[in-house]
Amino acid sequence: MRKLILIIVIGLAIGALFGQLMMSVPGYWLVRVGDTSFQTSFWFGLVLLLAAFLVLHFALRLLMRLSRPVSRFKVWNNRSRHRSAMKRTVRGLVALAEGRWKKAEKSLVKSADDSSTPLVNYLSAALAAHYQGRFEQADTLLKRAHLSTEGADSAVGLVQAQLLLDRQQYEEALAILTRLDRQLPNHPQVLKQLKQAYLSVSDWDGLRRLMPRLGAQRLISPEERDQLERRAYRELIVREAREGSDIEAVRSLWADMPDHLRGDVELIVLYTEALVHGGQEPIAERLLRHSLKENWDSRLVLRYGLLDVDASRQLVTAEQWLKERPNDPDLLLTLGRLALRNAYWGKAQEYFEASQRQRPSGVVCAELARLFANLGEHQKSQLYYRQSVELLDKSLPSLPQPSEDKDVLDEKQVKKAS
Repeated sequence: MRKLILIIVIGLAIGALFGQLMMSVPGYWLVRVGDTSFQTSFWFGLVLLLAAFLVLHFALRLLMRLSRPVSRFKVWNNRSRHRSAMKRTVRGLVALAEGRWKKAEKSLVKSADDSSTPLVNYLSAALAAHYQGRFEQADTLLKRAHLSTEGADSAVGLVQAQLLLDRQQYEEALAILTRLDRQLPNHPQVLKQLKQAYLSVSDWDGLRRLMPRLGAQRLISPEERDQLERRAYRELIVREAREGSDIEAVRSLWADMPDHLRGDVELIVLYTEALVHGGQEPIAERLLRHSLKENWDSRLVLRYGLLDVDASRQLVTAEQWLKERPNDPDLLLTLGRLALRNAYWGKAQEYFEASQRQRPSGVVCAELARLFANLGEHQKSQLYYRQSVELLDKSLPSLPQPSEDKDVLDEKQVKKAS
């Protein structure tokens, strides 16, 4: 209400001002053409000129519009097509989300050329074709997506790599992902797909180098990272040892290993085997000795007794351990073997028998049987061989066995055959 009153007051003031001007500034317009003349007041003529200007202005604009009807129709047609394409694109994306692949592909491809986002249309249509098993069509649509939008290499490459992984074409996918990784360092999706590709092709070296990057981007849980790193280093050590590669390569691999993995008993045993296979038993002995100080484990103790480095020093070291673990059966078995290496036959017998008392074992019985056989005590040797077989028999799975009455068994088999 206040604004309306203010407008009325301003209008009256302006009207009064022009009225005063018209009275204080008299004048007239005289227009003469030939014998005809036209005369009017100055202010009325000014109003006529302004009106003529406005009429001419709007007339020219109308003529300009009428002179370009085709271009205006094209603009209207393009807008209409874009609106229709957007509607079809939305319908196609909804169908894709609902798993109606054929309808999704048809809607998305049909609307791609008129869409403002053809890249989205072609990529989504490629997914729909892929899920139908039409792999060649999916590849064609990916090529059209690449041509539709400048700078779409990365997006198309990511989708293509995922489709190849789904088709189990792992080598091709890895080649694409390697290229993308150079173009887009530390891209989250590229790193995730690289992990999948490395696992699929058993590229353990690539996987173990990828783990720190995945961890830095928080793309992998600590538990999964630990599991994959253990698996990668285990496979690499086994492969290097099996292929008889340069032992320096194995040692370099161990040096690159994260600290927490160098305390893993399974990896220590595998690394020890690789060192022994490569003629580096002194290094293996130091590794086992140091590892047993940090983490006592029966597997490491038993492997220590199988080394052939400095038997006398090894025996002294193991006897020092026995002071802290006098009833450890695995340590006693190891001491018996080390005593054999030092040709201490009586001491070896004592250690084996002590181990057997702590925990009856087929392995210890076999060691005692062999020792007594070589000492010429064949009766004791046969006794321990039987005990060894009996203990081994207990560890076998429970399976049906033939009857003690062989004649009855043979008769049953003949009847069954006839």
